[in-house]
Amino acid sequence: MKDYTLEKRKYVIGATAAFIVLVYLIRLFDLQIMTDDYKKNADSNAFLNKIQYPSRGAIYDRNGKLLVFNQPAYDITFVPREVTSLDTLDLCRTLNITLEQFDKRMKDVKNRWMNPGYSKYTHQVFMTQLSAEECGVFQEKLFKFPGFYIQRRTIRQYTYNSSGHVLGDIGEVSKRDIENDDYYIRGDYIGKQGIEKSYEKYLRGEKGVEVLLRDAHGRIQGHYMDGRFDRPSIPGKNLTLGIDIDLQMLGERLLQHKIGAIVAIEPATGEILCMVSSPSFDPHLMIGRQRGKNHRMLQLDKQKPLLNRAIMGVYPPGSTFKTAQALTMLQEGIIQATTPAFPCAHGFNYRSLRVGCHGHASPLPLIPAIATSCNSYFCWGLFRMFSDKKYGSPQNAITVWKDHMVSQGFGYKLGTDLPSEQRGFIPNSKTYDRAYRGSWNGLTVISISIGQGEILATPLQIANLGATIANRGHFITPHIVREIEDNELDSLYRTPRYTTIDRSHYEEVVKGMRAAVTGSTGSATCRMVSTILPGVEACGKTGTAQNKGKDHSVFMGFAPMDNPKIAIAVYVENGGFGATYGVPIGAMMMDQYLHGKLSPENELRAEEFSNRVIYYSDEER
Repeated sequence: MKDYTLEKRKYVIGATAAFIVLVYLIRLFDLQIMTDDYKKNADSNAFLNKIQYPSRGAIYDRNGKLLVFNQPAYDITFVPREVTSLDTLDLCRTLNITLEQFDKRMKDVKNRWMNPGYSKYTHQVFMTQLSAEECGVFQEKLFKFPGFYIQRRTIRQYTYNSSGHVLGDIGEVSKRDIENDDYYIRGDYIGKQGIEKSYEKYLRGEKGVEVLLRDAHGRIQGHYMDGRFDRPSIPGKNLTLGIDIDLQMLGERLLQHKIGAIVAIEPATGEILCMVSSPSFDPHLMIGRQRGKNHRMLQLDKQKPLLNRAIMGVYPPGSTFKTAQALTMLQEGIIQATTPAFPCAHGFNYRSLRVGCHGHASPLPLIPAIATSCNSYFCWGLFRMFSDKKYGSPQNAITVWKDHMVSQGFGYKLGTDLPSEQRGFIPNSKTYDRAYRGSWNGLTVISISIGQGEILATPLQIANLGATIANRGHFITPHIVREIEDNELDSLYRTPRYTTIDRSHYEEVVKGMRAAVTGSTGSATCRMVSTILPGVEACGKTGTAQNKGKDHSVFMGFAPMDNPKIAIAVYVENGGFGATYGVPIGAMMMDQYLHGKLSPENELRAEEFSNRVIYYSDEER
């Protein structure tokens, strides 16, 4: 009789043997194909792959002045597998660090969460950015520290103590940076802010490698196969900015002891000529091993010097916004440029609602209404538009109104080439339907007619409005970088963006802004521009933006009136009337750019303005 138990046992033994063989095959596949630890081990005995770091691209201003360049620095690296019989105390004394710092660094390097690329066979960064003097001391004793190496690097250096927000800085890569881009390993540097961040992939270049041959004792014998497998590093691309560094430094000087921003744009190209945010910081604070400490100090400063108010600060644009209102109402046929339309009895008065205004002739047509900055004119215009039956409802009217405002560069990010740009705010029908449960009209939201209420804009958007008016109906997305070495700019920064407003309507608004400077209609809000900038047909519009504390001082303008070279916005927090700070600062900035230097009289004015101090309460900050 057949023994089935024995028959089954044969299959069990066979299956077990097959399983064991399969496990061995999988493990061999994993070791030889999927895992490179043994290859690294073998290679590390014979070869040393030494990374060659490229020079980071230099940065120049529009006139070829060098702004950012490189200077040599040195990193200390080590290969964990090669570190044997180390005199730790001697190493610490040589590098001027404590034993606790040494232990922490070693622990951090081996932490795969903090250092995802850790391998005991490859170079790990121990200490960064040593000066030539510090490196020289270490070099003399390097033979005493097996497994440690010196890696030559470069760090950024700045020609001027200026433009910190624009230029940005570089810092050591984070875990997220390494995960997002396999170009980086622990100890590498990456752009953290400003242009350094936006144009990182152009500036950083490409790493190279030297394959060095070791002998049986680990000593370097030279290049493997005479350097056949070496790969040279490729330097980063140089950048030329639209910034005029002399204009930038004047703006920073004029905003000393004040909080605010200045943005100037070349209307024909969209190139940003200056971008000042005050208070600022010295970019030299962001280099070297003290970067983290200095960054923390700036973060804790109550005046927020790290905040780039030019693109991140959102403010009520005040009366500068009346130009955009005028263009919208002309396009919609709500007003006619030459017809005296609305009364002004020291303000807008309707039913129980009143919006105050200063004394001037009444009623006014559009051009003197812009020149005198008549609140009543623009309140009546908005009320008439939101009440017009051709729209069917205020909800439909505000949708049309918002579309015109968005086309003029408000309500959304413009798309400039700096990180962290804010969008501002232009309300729509949903905003007010939620706030007033669908029951509202032009009177309810009348404050938006004069750039108050829910309207918010960045200084960049206000300057861009000036550039759009200067161009009579189009703008090119404002951008900092003018040229990338051997590369083209993004088409966004070369393509005109047209508004929904006819060109003919811009001519009327330009006349109003010119009259605001000359007083040709009997009154002027920007008359000081003519005093500071004689012989130049400049155009301007002031703004006095209401605030919980003292009002903000605002100016928006451009020059010359025909073939304009510069459009500018000045915003001084708690500076009072637009004519107090905004107008004179804007006019001096235009003088500097158009003539290459300030006139002697304006140099004295600039000195006086730079010494003016605005004191801010904690709430105003």
